[in-house]
Amino acid sequence: MKKWEYLTAPVLIHSTKMILDNFGADGWELVQIVQGPDGQGLVAYFKREKA
Repeated sequence: MKKWEYLTAPVLIHSTKMILDNFGADGWELVQIVQGPDGQGLVAYFKREKA
């Protein structure tokens, strides 16, 4: 059975592609982006298989 680890990170709207590319290069898969608790920013949820 696969085991996963998870990460949440704020996403700055002006550099979204760069942020997502950096996490992807580290093996993180984007699961979802939602509006942050303050109603202003975005929060990304990632997962990757544990080594």
